Amino acid sequence: MIKFAISNSVTGKDIKIIRQRLGVTQSEFAKLANVSSKTIERWESGHNEVTGPIVTLIKILNEYPQIKEELVIPEKIYPLRLWYMSGNRVSTIIDVDETEKRVRAYNYTKDYILRAFGRKEQPTFEDYEIFLESRCFPRTRDKMKLILKELDLPFYDPFLIIEKTEGRMAEDDFWIRIER
Repeated sequence: MIKFAISNSVTGKDIKIIRQRLGVTQSEFAKLANVSSKTIERWESGHNEVTGPIVTLIKILNEYPQIKEELVIPEKIYPLRLWYMSGNRVSTIIDVDETEKRVRAYNYTKDYILRAFGRKEQPTFEDYEIFLESRCFPRTRDKMKLILKELDLPFYDPFLIIEKTEGRMAEDDFWIRIER
């Protein structure tokens, strides 16, 4: 049987110390821990031992506090934001200014296969256009006009197709949520 060097429990004081060290409110820490604000408040004000997944999270945050910065969703800097999802997990957030042809990508996984632009950290607008097209049926698809008609689209435009299909493909679990 494998054993791990993790305590069985933490105290409310332990939770409060790491939360303050991260510089976040109880509400913000609740979002990071995926619990309610009331739960964090109860843990911090109580004198009972706290058990469960929070113990492992406190251990990780204590050893790697910079992980908070890696998980923070930045403020939207351009008019358009695309959330590239792998199932229910955020893989890449893509901010786009179509007028100025600027793109900024934020990766939330170290696995290059799950990222929108693979190893590329600073994609170009052309990379963005290629990415969009990769999440659509091919331009050369047989009976494309029938598919476009079914989608109620007048012509082949990758962005418009993704608005209708969420960029879902039969062969994978990726999809795109568009935020304006």
